[in-house]
Amino acid sequence: MEGSKAGSFKQMLLGIDATTEEEYASQSRLLQEFTGISSIDKAWIFKSDSGIGSQAMFLISQPNLLANKRKKFILSSHVLRESNNSVNFQWAPFPVEMTGVSAMVPSPSGAKLLVVRDPEKESPCQFEIWVRAQMEKEFHIPLSVHGSVYADGLFQGISWNSDETLIAYVAEEPCPSKPTFTGQGYKNSTSADKDFGNWTGQGDWKEEWGETYAGKQQAALFVMNINSGETQAVKGIEKSLSVGQVVWAPPVRGSHQYLVFVGWSEGTRKLGIKYCFNRPCALYAARAPNFESEADGPELKDSSTEDSPVVIRSQSITSALYPQFSPDGKFLLFLSARSAVDSGVHSATDSLHIIDWPMDGVLSSSTKIVDVIPVVMCAEDGYFPGLYCSSFLSNPWLSDGCTMILSSIWGSCQVILSVNVLSGEVLRISPTDSNFSWNVLTLDGDNIIAVSSSPVDAPHIKYGYLVDKESKDTAWSWLNVSRPTNACSEKVESLLSSLQFSILKIPIRDVSYSLTKGATKPFEAIFVSSKTKRSDPCDPLIVFLHGGPHIVSLSSFSKSLAFLSSIGFNLLIVNYRGSLGFGEEALQSLPGNIGSQDVNDVLVAIDHVIDMGLASPSKIAVLGGSHGGFLTTHLIGQAPDKFAAAATRNPACNLALMVGTTDIPDWCYVEAYGSEGKNTFTEAPSAEHLTLFHRKSPISHSSKVKTPTLILLGAQDVRLPVFTGLQYARALKEK
Repeated sequence: MEGSKAGSFKQMLLGIDATTEEEYASQSRLLQEFTGISSIDKAWIFKSDSGIGSQAMFLISQPNLLANKRKKFILSSHVLRESNNSVNFQWAPFPVEMTGVSAMVPSPSGAKLLVVRDPEKESPCQFEIWVRAQMEKEFHIPLSVHGSVYADGLFQGISWNSDETLIAYVAEEPCPSKPTFTGQGYKNSTSADKDFGNWTGQGDWKEEWGETYAGKQQAALFVMNINSGETQAVKGIEKSLSVGQVVWAPPVRGSHQYLVFVGWSEGTRKLGIKYCFNRPCALYAARAPNFESEADGPELKDSSTEDSPVVIRSQSITSALYPQFSPDGKFLLFLSARSAVDSGVHSATDSLHIIDWPMDGVLSSSTKIVDVIPVVMCAEDGYFPGLYCSSFLSNPWLSDGCTMILSSIWGSCQVILSVNVLSGEVLRISPTDSNFSWNVLTLDGDNIIAVSSSPVDAPHIKYGYLVDKESKDTAWSWLNVSRPTNACSEKVESLLSSLQFSILKIPIRDVSYSLTKGATKPFEAIFVSSKTKRSDPCDPLIVFLHGGPHIVSLSSFSKSLAFLSSIGFNLLIVNYRGSLGFGEEALQSLPGNIGSQDVNDVLVAIDHVIDMGLASPSKIAVLGGSHGGFLTTHLIGQAPDKFAAAATRNPACNLALMVGTTDIPDWCYVEAYGSEGKNTFTEAPSAEHLTLFHRKSPISHSSKVKTPTLILLGAQDVRLPVFTGLQYARALKEK
């Protein structure tokens, strides 16, 4: 009897019956199955001991939804090319979990492997040097030398020198001592005394690089001698410079060794840098430290003075990223995000450049920069839309020494490109007849190991080779690689096999004569649906909107979106104008027009699928986070009768409030004002600025909202602080 009362009370509180509760439980279990699908993150290739084939090593990650953790493990395979143009991957029987590992970097020859383990609180950083059968050396770097190694993000960078005796890397500077207050008074150092009568202050305020980097110390450059374990900081780098992406310059006999790296100067304030490629940066060259074993060798000629040991290498360009030397060491290649820096948008179309590297080791700051791939403003249909690349492989070069392989965005797809850095020729070498997304993992000689996926196909490893190396034909063939295990459960496989997707071209409505040519071209949307017709004419539609706004929703596998498709929803994933992958003119049409152009593009896309008979006007929901949340909350205010439901995560609901609390206040100015916002930006917004911000914000339409809305807020988000979402939620509740 008591149990019955408890059950009835629970149903009354939740408003659900037993059948509905079981349905929710079933969907929750299915979500865990989708979330648990493993991802292939990285791969490395090594020479085989037998001399036959290659040895591949894959870094794979698998989330645990309930534990809110992600396991990482290594899976190895012997790779054999067969004579009949097939490939055989002989997988190891079991993977090996990489507990506590933050980075793994093979040496150039593949004979050694550096493993960096995350230090536990107040513990030294741990470096391990592995050879084929065992750990050869282990070093513990005390916190007095440096803190954690930067193993991901823009500041990451670990590089072996050519003779594999030195490793350069980026780590946090030692934490400065903090003021301690005791019964005897104040002292400017951290006390080891645990007496309850003491307390430690936080010390002087220091600016940080925003989201992800809160609480982290400045990124600094270090070099370790793996024979002795001795570690030294690289001298001569200004304290105001944060560094990353370090590589060794080609060695010159009789000269000092040099390091090339990217440097970001903080200026008057460090603004958020994650996903923000509009932060000015440049390439620098610094002399590597001398260790005792080197000092005993032949006398080295000095190509720089003691007063200026750091030489800037890219003064005439506002952005230089991911330095990469050619195999012969004759030139240095780098990616530039100068379109983002110069316009102020957080991400834009990239360009690729090279500079000649002095073979005599004598450095100069006035080196000529040569364009390899310029910024593409507006591409004709079917042609290269511009470069959108977030990183390079550690060794991206084919054997000709001038062709590099990289992944880039092409419309709504990620593709694999070959780039001849001498001629500037760019070729799309992943299949042109495929709407799947492709990502290069590593090179096996002149062959490519990649991963391919789609919104309805889990990631699958592919092996690519040039059909005829001797001819001028540049056709590539792609082979399926057998999986070591099923990527997902039979139930998930069955659900995915019942789905289909297409990429729709959405024409612009009400074209303005003031628009550039690129901004008048159709944008794209990915439509996911069931292959089988159900009793209803149309399944309910979820409109998914990416954040940024200058990123893109790719035609790759998304576990959460695939889950929604599998339980009966159609998806419309809109890449509105301003998204990456469609040329610079289309991207730059959005700043100054947020809240209107992007909102209208989404409404046009929805009407397009309704007119095609793919969606019912009465069964549409909208979903998005960050700028996607900005759009979601705008849409339910500007089109209050359009949506049956809405869900948003950390939405940008009120720019007038966001500008004073976010790590990227300049974003508010650039997106609200356009390119002039870069120069208008101030830490003290005027009444005129705040008025415009409010007018551009979803909260200005909150009084018209009728749609039931789920708002998800993360309290620790410094990019979109919880206050804007809470204010919007309270405004809705107030009604």
